[in-house]
Amino acid sequence: MNIIERGRAHLQSLVALAKRTVWDWKRCPMCGGTRTSCWGNYTRNPWFLDRGRQAVRVQRHKCYACNKTYSEQSAVLVRGSWYARDVHRCAVDHWQHGSTSLRRTAELLRSWLGHQERWLLWRPLDSESGARCYLAASTVHRWLDGAGKTAQASVDGQLVGIAQTQALGTDGLWAKLKGQAQRVVLLVVDSVSGLVYPPLVAKGEASAGPWQRLFERARRAGLDLDALRGVTSDGALGLLAYLRRSLTWVQHQRCVWHLWRNLGGELAKAARQAVGELTGDAAESIRQQTREELGGLIHKIMDAKSYEQAEAALATLLGHPLGAPIGQLLNEQLDRVLVHLLDYYKGLQRVTPEWYWRDFRLRLSHGRNHRSDQRLERASLVWAIYHNFEPAQGRSERKRHYRHPGQSALEMAGAPPGQVSYLDALGV
Repeated sequence: MNIIERGRAHLQSLVALAKRTVWDWKRCPMCGGTRTSCWGNYTRNPWFLDRGRQAVRVQRHKCYACNKTYSEQSAVLVRGSWYARDVHRCAVDHWQHGSTSLRRTAELLRSWLGHQERWLLWRPLDSESGARCYLAASTVHRWLDGAGKTAQASVDGQLVGIAQTQALGTDGLWAKLKGQAQRVVLLVVDSVSGLVYPPLVAKGEASAGPWQRLFERARRAGLDLDALRGVTSDGALGLLAYLRRSLTWVQHQRCVWHLWRNLGGELAKAARQAVGELTGDAAESIRQQTREELGGLIHKIMDAKSYEQAEAALATLLGHPLGAPIGQLLNEQLDRVLVHLLDYYKGLQRVTPEWYWRDFRLRLSHGRNHRSDQRLERASLVWAIYHNFEPAQGRSERKRHYRHPGQSALEMAGAPPGQVSYLDALGV
C-alpha cells in the first residue's frame, strides 16, 4: 500500500465514521453482536477551530454477548485529546505550510480558539471572554512528532508503483541539535518528476555507510536501484565511494553550481596575480577583466553542447596565462561535468536539488527544536510527504521559476492524489 492508498484509506475511514447512524452503533464493534443497550454517557469539552470550546456528550453502550462496554466515536474528535481533529490538522499544516515556529503556531491557534492574545489586536473592539485556551508549543511538537512516527512507519512501500526513475539528485542539509550536536539530513530526489524519497539523518556524509542506508531506504520505499543510470551530487566522497562499491553501473554527474563555488577561490587567486602591485581603479579594472575572461572560458566548458566544444574550450583555458590551475581542476572533473550530454543519461540534472531545502530551512527551528536525531528524522519524513503532495506555486516570481507550476511531484510522477492530502497520508 503506497502513500496515496494509505491516505485514501484514512480519508474513507473518517467518512465512514461520520456516516454511522444511531442504529449502526447498536452493533458491538468487538464481537458484532446486536444485543446491546445504552450504558450511560459522559461529557467531553474539546476545542474546535470554528466555534471554540464546546461540550460534547458521548454515549456509551454495553454488549451482552461479550459483556464489554464501548463508546461512540466521532470523525471530528481525536481520542484522548482536548482538541478536535481540525485543530490537530490546522496546527500541523500551519507549521508545515506556513514555515513558522512551533511557538508562533501555538500562539496563533490560541488566539483563534480562545479569542485572546493576538485576536484582540485584530479586533480591538472585542474583549476577552469565555474559556481561555492554553495550547502550548510542546503540544504542537508532540502532534508533529506523532505524524512523523506515522510517516516513519509508512517508509516501506511508500512510493511503490508511483515512480520508476532512472536519474536521481542527492544533497544534504546540516542541522544543529541539543548540545551543539550536528547532524546531516540526506536527500535523494527524482530528477524528472521532483519526487522526494524518504530522507535519512546521519552524523556525517564523508563515508559510504550513510549513503548506503539512504539508498536502501529509497529501495524499500519503491526505488528500483537496478534501473538507475545516473546520479547528480555535489561531489561528496561518501556517495562516490558507495557508487563505486555497490552501484558500479551508475554514472556520476558533478553539480556545476557547487563546482562554480569551489572555483571561486582559484578565480580570486588568478585575479590577484593579474593585478600584481597595482592599486586603485586600474587594479579593479584588471581584476574585473581577468574574472570575466576566465569566467567566460569556464562557462564555455560547463555549458558546452558537446564534448568537442568542451575540450576545445578547455584547451583555450589551459593556454591562458592565468588559467592553467583552473583548467587542471576542470580537466579532472570534465567527464563528470558532461555526463548529461549523453543520450543514455537524458533527464539527468546538472545541479543538485539544493533548492529543495528552501522550504525546510524557512522554519525558524532549523532543527534545534527537534533536539534529537530521531525527531529530526521524523520531521524530515513529514516534510518529504508534504512536498510530494503539495502543488508548486502556479505563478513564477521575479527570481524564482517553477518547472511544473501548479502541479505536485506525485502528479508529475503519474499518480495524482486527487482529494487525498498529505494530512490524510499522515493519518492526522
